[in-house]
Amino acid sequence: MIIGKQKPLDEIKGMLADYEKVLILGCGTCVTICFAGGEKEVGILASSLRIAERINGKEKVIKEHTIERQCEWEFIDGIKDMVKEVDVILSLGCGIGVQALTERFPDSVVLPGLNTLFMGMPPEEGVWVERCSGCGDCILDKTAGICPITRCAKGLLNGPCGGYRDGKCEVDPKRDCAWILIYERLKERGQLDKLKTLEPPKDYSKMGHPRQITL
Repeated sequence: MIIGKQKPLDEIKGMLADYEKVLILGCGTCVTICFAGGEKEVGILASSLRIAERINGKEKVIKEHTIERQCEWEFIDGIKDMVKEVDVILSLGCGIGVQALTERFPDSVVLPGLNTLFMGMPPEEGVWVERCSGCGDCILDKTAGICPITRCAKGLLNGPCGGYRDGKCEVDPKRDCAWILIYERLKERGQLDKLKTLEPPKDYSKMGHPRQITL
């Protein structure tokens, strides 16, 4: 799941300063779950912006809408008439959503209302932790389902560094050492032999570069 956080209100107000007709567009999937950009957050932000404008003696036309996913054409196409009626779209989706809207509506201004943080999961209600970096070369089969690229502060591929203490990371003593977690899980499974195979240096050309996948 992609995790995002809403930008500060003052930053959003600054981005919208030159526009009179605004569509605040929420996304009903990832950012709804992390309480950043769903229907509820769209409504709260719209109300805050209306109040701020009235205090400044101004009035903006602020429309609210939420679609199921901002990253898929079938949902985006449903708002094409709404887009024609506004000067700007403020996306409360992730960075993918902002770019998808921009691509689908090239004549429209699309602005990001969120900061996209990471891909993660909720270990408990209201808490999200990073679990995947989208490296393009998954090795979870070799590391007992625990990602050292993301969960090790140094991204080490072959066991812990010499700085861990009592199972904790030297970079952040509150953080479990990923490689100790991997070792303990492999030990429980009787698969410690997997640690005898050295992983080659990471091919970072597979990570963070524009690419297209055809299924």
